[in-house]
Amino acid sequence: MGWFWADSPNAPNRFPPHPVSASSATPPSGCPMHAVAPSNSSNLSTSPSDRSCPVKAPKGPSSLSKLNPLNYMPSYISQSRAENQKKALPVERTVSSIPRGDAESNWEYPSPQQMYNAMLRKGYDDTPEDAVESMVAVHNFLNEGAWDEIEGWEERFSRGLSYGWRLCRRGEEGFVKRDLTTESETQLPRPKLLRFQGRPNDITPKAKILELLGKAYPSKYSFEPPFDRHDWYVQRQLPHGEVREVRYVIDYYSAPPEPTGEPVFYLDVRPAIDGPTAAAERMMRWGGDVWFRASGAKIRENVST
Repeated sequence: MGWFWADSPNAPNRFPPHPVSASSATPPSGCPMHAVAPSNSSNLSTSPSDRSCPVKAPKGPSSLSKLNPLNYMPSYISQSRAENQKKALPVERTVSSIPRGDAESNWEYPSPQQMYNAMLRKGYDDTPEDAVESMVAVHNFLNEGAWDEIEGWEERFSRGLSYGWRLCRRGEEGFVKRDLTTESETQLPRPKLLRFQGRPNDITPKAKILELLGKAYPSKYSFEPPFDRHDWYVQRQLPHGEVREVRYVIDYYSAPPEPTGEPVFYLDVRPAIDGPTAAAERMMRWGGDVWFRASGAKIRENVST
């Protein structure tokens, strides 16, 4: 997960998780693009003890000095065909919808050839070449879903807690159905992704709590831990032109596949509790939705209409 690359020559150097159904790809373990759906886990062979991205910062200062500080990955991954590679893979890279914080452009996803070369560097030399394009598609799909969740948080709280509560107090459904024509505030610029970091071995406190609840109440909670965790650092656009850096935590979960066989992933995206503001935002969004449903407000709205 997180295979945005910062080596473009044109640029300077979603409360409970949200389900995301992907295409019929079956990636290997690690990042979301490498996640193996439970029913298809035998399709690809990977190291069971290594759950990290194929491109991971090795230990030691000499290796770290070669990493891009925006994503903690190698600054350059070759587009050349690998030795003994039998199938030609596309070298075209897709531009994401995610704005960069260091340039007036969007982040780019790796090409299938870059991804394959990176996996070979990590030791995944038995990855089927004909599965790489599907892996890239799943990876890109999940990144877009994660960013969509982040923009939802930013839309609620970039104007402050008071404005955020006005949007949260009518619950998740009320936020989606709100009448945008009645909002008088001017549109703020979109948030931007400054940098990101994969932390697959650092389990978040929330994930630990959910895992314990799953063991205590297996019929209600899943005790499977997330297969990956990322931290995304976002530039929040505030009123009057100010900006603020906000760290988001993303936990990636696998779920049972669809009846058609398509893998399903859950993304749990929320602001990291780096201060009281982030804690208040999370409480408002969760509490607003609970209050909206528990107080009967939804039923009253349905009756009035």
